[in-house]
Amino acid sequence: MPHDAFQPAMLGPVQLRNRIIKAATFEGRTPDALVTDELIDFHRAVAAGGAGLTTVAYCAVAPEGRTDRHQIWMRPEAVPGLRRLTDAVHSAGGAVSAQLGHAGPVANAASNRAPALAPSKQFSPISLRLTRAATAADIRRIIAAHARAARLAVHAGFDAVELHFGHNYLISSFLSPALNKRADEFGGTLVHRAEVARQTADAVRQEVGDEIAVLAKFNMDDGVRGGFGGDESLSVARWLARDGNLDALELTVGSSLRNPMYLFRGDVPLREFADQFPPPQRWGIRFAGRRFLRTYPYQEAYLLEQALRFRAELDVPLVLLGGIASRGAIETAMAHGFEFVAMARALLHDPGLVDRLRADAASVSGCTHCNRCMPTIYRGTHCVLTSPVPDPAI
Repeated sequence: MPHDAFQPAMLGPVQLRNRIIKAATFEGRTPDALVTDELIDFHRAVAAGGAGLTTVAYCAVAPEGRTDRHQIWMRPEAVPGLRRLTDAVHSAGGAVSAQLGHAGPVANAASNRAPALAPSKQFSPISLRLTRAATAADIRRIIAAHARAARLAVHAGFDAVELHFGHNYLISSFLSPALNKRADEFGGTLVHRAEVARQTADAVRQEVGDEIAVLAKFNMDDGVRGGFGGDESLSVARWLARDGNLDALELTVGSSLRNPMYLFRGDVPLREFADQFPPPQRWGIRFAGRRFLRTYPYQEAYLLEQALRFRAELDVPLVLLGGIASRGAIETAMAHGFEFVAMARALLHDPGLVDRLRADAASVSGCTHCNRCMPTIYRGTHCVLTSPVPDPAI
């Protein structure tokens, strides 16, 4: 019998009031890499609007692992602010997760003032400089940093952590044969390329036990020629499930490094993206941006068909995201055996959507999938249709 998405559900050791998750979307509200009142208000609104779990993005495990220097990185100085945030979400009736990860080749080395790490040395289109190939010592340090960050999340009152194994961030990039050209124990065969992901999940679970839930955001497909996907992705998902360290997998697609719109279906706001950068980057984006920001049509539950293969093969709880913006899409996911759904743009447009959907089965999101929210990450992520005035610049 399908789950009722609006009834309480267990996510590992944590009870959620429903099966609807606010997916991680960088909020652009941490100018000093620390929590602000604006970030707290952002997540409090999502909790007050009825979501079972809201996800704080992005909490880097090391300073060089941020996509830019404004993002939170997990250190003792960040804990008091994070505690204020988790208290606020709990007071509104919701649970809260911290997305933990290392941006790897997606990190902006120029902004971070530290070299970006990758499985292999390569040119970064983000910072316009070469990445540094991670050494075995770097890998051990970053795996341990995930465990320390998870412990800090427990101290800060989080109910869950989400490990970022997607979008060609560091761990995802190790999985990719297009990005991982190593010949050591972390490269070559799929078993070796999967080691960083598996060891990270194990280290985090060993650190937190059953104190909090542990999820992973996991790429089904990079959307990149020669990248990670297909049978390889399904094999790694099986290994992660069999290892028993994860309470759920949130299935995603795309590459922030090479093909971000493969996840963000709908319109491509090229001009708005270009306007966030000074010349000559602005001109380059306007003239050549379509090669990077490709167009994929939007449809409801657009990752369902890909995710069904994983649902058929895995016994770990799965989170379906991608085009979840109506009661119908939620019920479709439940009918196909998914335990949870995740929303992002729909809750940017209306943080109270979950309560509206619960009260009125015919209600749908007013999000138009214009994706003009995406360029606003540089000044406070928001829906331009409902909040046309930007938040203070960071």
